[in-house]
Amino acid sequence: MYELDLPWLLLALPAPLLVWWLWPPHRETAASIRLPFFDAVAKASGVTPSEGSVVPGRSWSQMMVEGLAWCLVVLALARPQYVEPPIEKREPQRDILLSLDLSQSMDTRDFPKPDGSRGSRVDAVRAVVSDFVERRSGDRIGLIAFGDAPYPLAPFTMDHALVRTLIDGIVPGMAGPRTAVGDSVGLAIRMFEKTAVPEKVLVLLTDGNDTASKMPLLKAAEIAKAKGIVIHAVGIGDPQATGEDKLDAATLQKIAADTGGRFFFGEDQAALATIYATLDSITPEDQKTLSWRPRRELFHWPLAAAALLLGGYYLVSGGVGLFRRRAAA
Repeated sequence: MYELDLPWLLLALPAPLLVWWLWPPHRETAASIRLPFFDAVAKASGVTPSEGSVVPGRSWSQMMVEGLAWCLVVLALARPQYVEPPIEKREPQRDILLSLDLSQSMDTRDFPKPDGSRGSRVDAVRAVVSDFVERRSGDRIGLIAFGDAPYPLAPFTMDHALVRTLIDGIVPGMAGPRTAVGDSVGLAIRMFEKTAVPEKVLVLLTDGNDTASKMPLLKAAEIAKAKGIVIHAVGIGDPQATGEDKLDAATLQKIAADTGGRFFFGEDQAALATIYATLDSITPEDQKTLSWRPRRELFHWPLAAAALLLGGYYLVSGGVGLFRRRAAA
């Protein structure tokens, strides 16, 4: 639709009439007869010169053209615009960071499949986590892989196809054989520092205890809590094992509880799928809709019309006057 950005400027339309009505005429002194001895002749004849005035007249055509041009100029000042249909943009209000344990133990083939057979832990993680990413169409998702040290595989992005491709390509041991859970939380904190969304969620998956971190896991969780990061911890290892292979479920439960998240234990692939379905339900999509209407400025059209109208009129009237003077001569 069409509208005026400054419609109050239309109040200036009657300004020329007010000036003509209220402003006194311009007066200029000039001799009516230009004689070098005019004063002597007037004195000799006993006549005292008086003041008079010559008011140049305007034709109706000139008044109409100038009035129309003034209206067009005022219309241009009021900034006519064409307002286009609204455009909407959705911005995610939550960033989800997936931190996956890729220590060598993730290659262990002890994870029960739905058909009763046993597969590697990493195969179950690939399938379930990739499906979770596919369902989170409205959130930005980042990806961390950790072993001896954590590595950012993907920054926060809406390109979920890329994230799924990276998940499909993860290999146990690619980040080292050990498990640096605390350092992975520390890297997550640094990645979240570059985001400005209201909600920050870290989904941490591991199958063992922390054996390689320089930053203690509980200290990292304390910092994450201070920065408003919610940690959901998922354990898929064996809590009854010994040494590096033992799942430290108690610590995972504590960091989840301290940051407002939840702890889940996935004993098989079906349970793991249920865990990520639960995470999907307790963190529903949250988006902000931005809407604006593009505007195209149109003030140059009435302004150009006023210039062409005045220019054309004075060009034509000047030509007609010149023709008449030559014809009279």
